[in-house]
Amino acid sequence: MFGLLLVLHILSAFAFMGFTFLIPAIRRSAKTASQLRFVFDITAKLSWLPKIGGAALIATGIGLMIITGIGLSQMWLNVSILLSLLLVVAIDVFIEPRMKKVTKLVAASREDEVPAEFSHAMKKIAPLESAAQLLMIAVIVLMVIKPF
Repeated sequence: MFGLLLVLHILSAFAFMGFTFLIPAIRRSAKTASQLRFVFDITAKLSWLPKIGGAALIATGIGLMIITGIGLSQMWLNVSILLSLLLVVAIDVFIEPRMKKVTKLVAASREDEVPAEFSHAMKKIAPLESAAQLLMIAVIVLMVIKPF
């Protein structure tokens, strides 16, 4: 049972975290407004993936904690849970609402040139996305090497 939960936990992490790493990179490759609209359309269609992955990540993590009897006795686990909660807040409170505004801005543009406001708005979002990615890297490192 432990092996199955661990595999599901890792796959859930890919579904949850992979989305946040890939989408900004794909979005940065878009050069025209139509390409951006396509990226935002794909993002909207795949938005269920990190939500399901995140829920499965929590469920399998709890299952692993119960099976191993570790509970909340390990500092690395407590820190990774705290960082994961910060990550969820960063995405849901700071990044997602701003991205919705940017998506509407690009959708309203009928030209194929990227609106000037888009670059300005993305300069405000990019540091937030970078911070979220750094939080994810920190959680991954903690989960893999369990330093303390």
